[in-house]
Amino acid sequence: MKKIASFTIDHNRLLRGIYVSRRDVTPSGDTVTTFDIRMTLPNREPALSPEALHAMEHLVATYLRNHPVWADRIVYWGPMGCCTGCYLLVQGETSPAEILPLVREAMEFTASFEGDVPGATPRDCGNYSYMDLPAARVAARRYVDEVLSCAGPENLTYPE
Repeated sequence: MKKIASFTIDHNRLLRGIYVSRRDVTPSGDTVTTFDIRMTLPNREPALSPEALHAMEHLVATYLRNHPVWADRIVYWGPMGCCTGCYLLVQGETSPAEILPLVREAMEFTASFEGDVPGATPRDCGNYSYMDLPAARVAARRYVDEVLSCAGPENLTYPE
């Protein structure tokens, strides 16, 4: 079986950042860009907890789908199975540099969020109590301060 493209990236050299994981063209001709939002160093730092990622999923997805400029182009936001980050799918051919300000806004929103996590009720979520808002806030703040606020080419282009 052929290895999928994301499994060909050298995760031992991958830094935290925002990367284009793939671009797909739908049957109707629309391009969808999948971004790898890498928040921890794979295989070199502890992964994010699933509970933190779940809270972050609810917060960031809500933020993005209500964004005044980007809402209509957001296809999906969700956690990676390896718990080292998330995927963001956006309609159109967009670069990491173009999406960086939006991701930073969403992470700032998450880092400073107080109150009830949107959709974290038994009616709205299949595992509503499986969230860790304080850990999501810490992870988002760390990502903003250490990566998004000073991202260079090494944080926006996959290693060769």
